[in-house]
Amino acid sequence: MTTPGRSRWQASDGARGDDYDRKWREMAAAGQDPHGEVAFVQRYEPTQVLDAGCGTGRVAIELARRGVRVVGFDLDPAMLDTARANAPDIRWELADASTVALGERFDLIVMAGNVMIFVEPGIEADVVRRMSDHLEPQGRWVTGFSLLPDRYDLGTMDAQASAVGFTLEDRFATWDGDRFVDGADYAVSVYRLG
Repeated sequence: MTTPGRSRWQASDGARGDDYDRKWREMAAAGQDPHGEVAFVQRYEPTQVLDAGCGTGRVAIELARRGVRVVGFDLDPAMLDTARANAPDIRWELADASTVALGERFDLIVMAGNVMIFVEPGIEADVVRRMSDHLEPQGRWVTGFSLLPDRYDLGTMDAQASAVGFTLEDRFATWDGDRFVDGADYAVSVYRLG
């Protein structure tokens, strides 16, 4: 059971900080590209991106390396410690996705890493609203997560997104851009605000 101000992620026994980051370094060392989310996001040619639920900063750091202005936030201090150590020049904020208030807007928000199924159950609509609060008009929110029984689902997310002014622009089954089909076990949704 989770408590207010905590997430399912924090209640899990998943790797944190440098231990979490290790799998991405091993992937790169094996010749695999660990930056599929970055390539996906760059299709939209953003100039300023909010990495929501940034973890150790893998996506934000690579976007910055490619010339995009980024800000990252996460609820897990251990993950942020690694992000700050890896890229001290990027703005990293400790924040809950349901209450985050950064005082600025972005042209794209990326939410990789199953964030929506790890937030505290029952606050997903607040997270969706906060994402809309941080976007420029016509900005995009790109979010990907596993489709699991008894977890947050696409129909609920679509309805909550529509309620705050988002339109579903496209949906994919992977960060590589494979088309989404019913029965897929993962979805990357692209919403446009306004």
